[in-house]
Amino acid sequence: MHDHRRLGRELGLFDTDPLIGAGLPYWLPDGAAVRHALEEYIRTAERHAGYRHVYSPVLGKRELYEISGHWAHYSDDMFPPMDLGGEQVVLRPSLCPHHAVIYRSRSHSYRELPLRMAELGGMYRSELSGVLGGLTRVRAIHLNDAHIFCAPDQVAEEAEAALEMIRRAYEALGITATRYRLSLPGPGGKYVADPGKWRRSTALLTDVLDRSGLPYEAAEGEAAFYGPKIDVQVTDGAGRESTLSTVQIDFHQPERFDLRYIGPDGAEHRPVMIHRSVIGSVERAVAHLIEHHGGAFPAWLAPTQLVILPISDTELPPAAALAESCARLGLRTEISAPERGTLGARIRDARLVPYQAVIGAREAAGDRVALRLRDGRRLDPRPAGDVLARIGALVGAHSTDLWEDAVS
Repeated sequence: MHDHRRLGRELGLFDTDPLIGAGLPYWLPDGAAVRHALEEYIRTAERHAGYRHVYSPVLGKRELYEISGHWAHYSDDMFPPMDLGGEQVVLRPSLCPHHAVIYRSRSHSYRELPLRMAELGGMYRSELSGVLGGLTRVRAIHLNDAHIFCAPDQVAEEAEAALEMIRRAYEALGITATRYRLSLPGPGGKYVADPGKWRRSTALLTDVLDRSGLPYEAAEGEAAFYGPKIDVQVTDGAGRESTLSTVQIDFHQPERFDLRYIGPDGAEHRPVMIHRSVIGSVERAVAHLIEHHGGAFPAWLAPTQLVILPISDTELPPAAALAESCARLGLRTEISAPERGTLGARIRDARLVPYQAVIGAREAAGDRVALRLRDGRRLDPRPAGDVLARIGALVGAHSTDLWEDAVS
């Protein structure tokens, strides 16, 4: 069993410091490389799916969250407001109010819908010190968030498409969902009081799950304050379950922010707001990936994708030339020079790196490399250009395979 808090520090991915504060980890270069690869993957997937990206401030006036309902239903988890020039501003606990305001800033026609708005943005939760730990429970969160503004008859199709995006992302990440949960309201006063909207949104999500063929369980008391949601659950090595991805239907905020679009009849209509996160927070996603893979990430995510191992100092120049070729292809590469130890010791040090390119005198003379794969396979020496092209193709496809025998 791997604990991401220990392993993440041992691998030099992230750390914390009392001067920065509890629940506020910082990312080291290798961790930043993993995070950047993950962020680029999801941004690209969203662009291909028709999402448009925005940026919005991490602060908002208290009034914004009073309108959205966060202040009434969620203020216990928010940081206290700050007085600023006669106004009160708050570190946002969620991105959805900002996206509602961005939608409202322009008029919209039914021809524009569904309008898919995405942002990988920061948000802040006033978590108690006792529940903070590593990357899974933090106070500064970077969420892969998106909001789809659509007509009522488009909701089911958009929610199904979001579930398919989640499925493909998990395949690329090499992880599996423990279960799908239909999160419903429970007893208590933290939910918006509108039974009709709750029945309507619950029926829509239930239909989406039934049509998808995914097994799911209903759970009371797990809904968002404004509506039910589909939560995709994952489990860590200690058996603890948490939500990584989510799809939510919201009739509440479009009404609170008076969101509208002009329908084919020329009249104004209210859009439905779908909240959707494919990989959840970057922090929780990376924590799960560290524990699931034990630091042996899929090649496209690995901090160092290829380590070059010259057998002697004589092969350092061709090793440097190979590293330059890797850089041109966008591969993250490191040269492990002979001064670091014997070849065997350097290979062991690089055991988590997906590809190890050994260069001896014969390889250097023929511009070839002897490739070793992380899973123990060794390939016969072959032209360096062919090797890099193959690795680049697998990385570009976000494959979890290290090598494809059918084309090797």
